[in-house]
Amino acid sequence: MNYTELTFTVAPDYADILTAELAELGYESFVETDEGLNAYITEPDFDEEAVQQLIARYAPQTAIAYTVASLEKRNWNAEWERDYAPIEVANAVRVRASFHAKDERFQHDIIINPKMSFGTGHHETTAMMLEHQLLFDIAGKTVLDVGCGTGILAILAAKMGAKAVLAFDIEEWAVENARENADLNDCPQLTVFQGTIADINSPDTILDWTPALFDVVLANINRNVLLAEIPIYTDLIKAGGYLLVSGFYEQDAVDIERRAVGCGMLPVQGMTTNQWTSLVYQKPAGEFI
Repeated sequence: MNYTELTFTVAPDYADILTAELAELGYESFVETDEGLNAYITEPDFDEEAVQQLIARYAPQTAIAYTVASLEKRNWNAEWERDYAPIEVANAVRVRASFHAKDERFQHDIIINPKMSFGTGHHETTAMMLEHQLLFDIAGKTVLDVGCGTGILAILAAKMGAKAVLAFDIEEWAVENARENADLNDCPQLTVFQGTIADINSPDTILDWTPALFDVVLANINRNVLLAEIPIYTDLIKAGGYLLVSGFYEQDAVDIERRAVGCGMLPVQGMTTNQWTSLVYQKPAGEFI
């Protein structure tokens, strides 16, 4: 399946806002450029009228222009290799592509070869989620990564010694990419499947345990999905376990917190970078850290 590439020319202050808005329209991957932003969506899901309506909403505030092109699957790696550089998180995690040399100074070396999936660590939300994971002793624990994208969060959990890690994404491209990255990082305890949160405890579950309960649930998605699914996440967390969420703006944190606390979760910590926010909650009872 081919992807549609939209190349936006927009002021830097609006690039992140546009990213969030396009994510709500189903766009899966984003690349910041000197001129603004590139966004990617499967060709059948491309709705130019929806894009034009989005631009019309922001036209009074800033100038936005865009072009449309078709991008075949085989061209994606070349696009990333041209601009993809390693990132470092909290002096403990280094995320690189396979064509970069390993840096022995970092405790966790993660190889991510991104294709048509989101989550290389370059975006603020992914970097904050990685940093939040470092707070926990995950060794011997079970972890769920919701909407895994490249699998980067699940891979760090595996490298931190998690006993079992389950990751899923609704998009076939992301699942394929996450599985490849799991192999690159030698994570045999990481299982990736295509589906939704509803499939975790379905009759066709691929888990070794039923019902599934996790010590840590990771969800770097977007505001609307989080608000809809946080009650499901909390039911999947063991007593004393943790929920880590991101993918939303600072002004949306109040709604996220109200939803999580309403489901019985206790606020633990928050982090904000360039107006993006990541939050950590604990399910009452027991000690985990």
